[in-house]
Amino acid sequence: CAVGGVEPQTETVWRQADNYNVPRIAFINKMDRMGANFFSVLDQMEKKLGANPVPLFIPIGSEGDFSGVIDIIRKKALTFSKDNQGKDIIETDIPLDLQDLANQWYEKLIDAVASFSDEITELYFEGEDIPEDMIRKTLRECTLSRSLLPVFVGSSLKNIGVQTLLDGVVDLLPSPLELP
Repeated sequence: CAVGGVEPQTETVWRQADNYNVPRIAFINKMDRMGANFFSVLDQMEKKLGANPVPLFIPIGSEGDFSGVIDIIRKKALTFSKDNQGKDIIETDIPLDLQDLANQWYEKLIDAVASFSDEITELYFEGEDIPEDMIRKTLRECTLSRSLLPVFVGSSLKNIGVQTLLDGVVDLLPSPLELP
């Protein structure tokens, strides 16, 4: 919860998932509520859960000003139509005032996945662009091995960021056919 942080029931479910080696992703919800603080919740995930959170999206605004998310990998701003409860996603360039923040989180993302991929490390040190599919492939491997925790953000009540979360379920988590 963007307001309450890592809650006791989350800790309980987290321990069970650890016991059964369940891969997982995280969704920081309620970014539209008063007191929402995405970055504080990331810290709590590290401290309380012992997780290695890696945001794939960061919020555009918070509380009453929460209007969408920034796709860190694709470097795009996503807003969600109020006319049809967020079904339509409007993709634009990242607002100028958020570009530095987005670039910082992109660097952190690349640093995190480079720890698990020599290919990404080489491309990074050579100053080359790192293909999205290579980043996603490494993220999936790290999710399945429980080395990294991909983090999504939004407001389920307003249907903001829910679509990106569902894409993350499909892209990053194992299908039932991949499990013993």
